[in-house]
Amino acid sequence: MNSKVSRVIEAYSLDGLGDELIERWVDDGESLRSLADEFNRRVLASAMEQADLNPINGEVENTYRLLTGDDVSSGIRTEARRSLERDDVQVETVLGDFVSHQAIHTYLTKHRGVSKETEPEDDREKLEKNQRTIQQLKGRTRAVATNIIENLRDTGRLDIDDFDVMVDVRVIETASGETYDVNELFEERAESDGSEE
Repeated sequence: MNSKVSRVIEAYSLDGLGDELIERWVDDGESLRSLADEFNRRVLASAMEQADLNPINGEVENTYRLLTGDDVSSGIRTEARRSLERDDVQVETVLGDFVSHQAIHTYLTKHRGVSKETEPEDDREKLEKNQRTIQQLKGRTRAVATNIIENLRDTGRLDIDDFDVMVDVRVIETASGETYDVNELFEERAESDGSEE
């Protein structure tokens, strides 16, 4: 049976978040409470994006604090909820999908089989995981950009026919000026480093 964390990751298309939780808990030593807060902020961000809100930097964090913070009055909390509801965010559903630090612990230990004593990944596994993370971020950026452009087009604010969005991450080595596609960089430099051992 899937854990709540697994179900929520799938429901909100938070691909890669499970691997990120493992890395931040095992490798970075982040607390379970901190991971639960970050997980819930990602859920809220996804719900806001699905409602075409496209939150600006810091808006998700502030909204999450207004919804859950101990230092927030009931009146302010209610107003925050009503504001989201006016923007077609299903607040009750989102709040029900928030998870506790215990749920994060259960997911990590019971469903992903990791613990603080888990053997660290070797360099190649770490490299591949980071590469997947960048690919997932590129896919997420492409989806958000496509959604924004479609919305502007469909509401008559942008004149464009059928289109496609391309997201390209390139790395420029400052000293040499050499430019790499990020995947090429990972593959070429990883292979060359391995050959020098």
